[in-house]
Amino acid sequence: METNELRLAVLIDAENVPHANVKGIMEEIATYGSPTIKRIYGDWTKPNVTGWKNVLLVNAITPIQQYSYTSGKSSSDSAMIIDAMDILYSDKVEGFCIISSDSDFTRLAIRLREAGMKVFGIGERKTPNPFIVACDKFTYIEIIGSSNVRKDDNIEKQKDDTTPKQSNDGIIKIGSEIISVISNTINDIADEEGWAFLAEVGNLIQKKQPDFDARNYGFSKLTPLIRNLKQFEIDERDTNNSKVKHIYVRNKKGQ
Repeated sequence: METNELRLAVLIDAENVPHANVKGIMEEIATYGSPTIKRIYGDWTKPNVTGWKNVLLVNAITPIQQYSYTSGKSSSDSAMIIDAMDILYSDKVEGFCIISSDSDFTRLAIRLREAGMKVFGIGERKTPNPFIVACDKFTYIEIIGSSNVRKDDNIEKQKDDTTPKQSNDGIIKIGSEIISVISNTINDIADEEGWAFLAEVGNLIQKKQPDFDARNYGFSKLTPLIRNLKQFEIDERDTNNSKVKHIYVRNKKGQ
């Protein structure tokens, strides 16, 4: 089944993600599949989740009330996990989107994937790595709907400084580590001449690093990101459709 055909259960942890970009989050989820179940969990008597109340009806998200029985403990996590397992066994969806920055959902993500579910995570950059790598794909809220994307047609080649840094606008500068990941991935699937189909390269990188996303580095797609790097060369090949070209990439010799 193609990703865009997946029926998804969207489960939101209201206490661990901001409500400010909920429209962008829901639009992002629509690129993964069809959100047939949308629920949000929190103690709606608390003031820290008030911001969510104004956007629930607009986005057709069902609020689930969960009182905090103990100070400092979130019972919403337990309710969300129980509901996730109920939904899993209902056979109504093929995937889950867990929106949280909390590592408490790591085991849930692992269990859902063991059951054959696609698991998409969305959270802030502060999200602990164990939860990120437990998902098939993890997207940072900070880049969803961001205007800090470079124009693909006006890209300057990257300079020699490959130290990863985060700029004031949230864009991460491309470091030697990600260049190495791209290079090794190309080698993993390259033909005898070193060429690899870029779509397959992107898919394999996603499996290696679930939080990989060209938008983290200020690019809308993987192709312009690759064009920006002097370590790689691109070949655009014609297809039966004159409007569609297949993009191939390989490591430059001597790099």
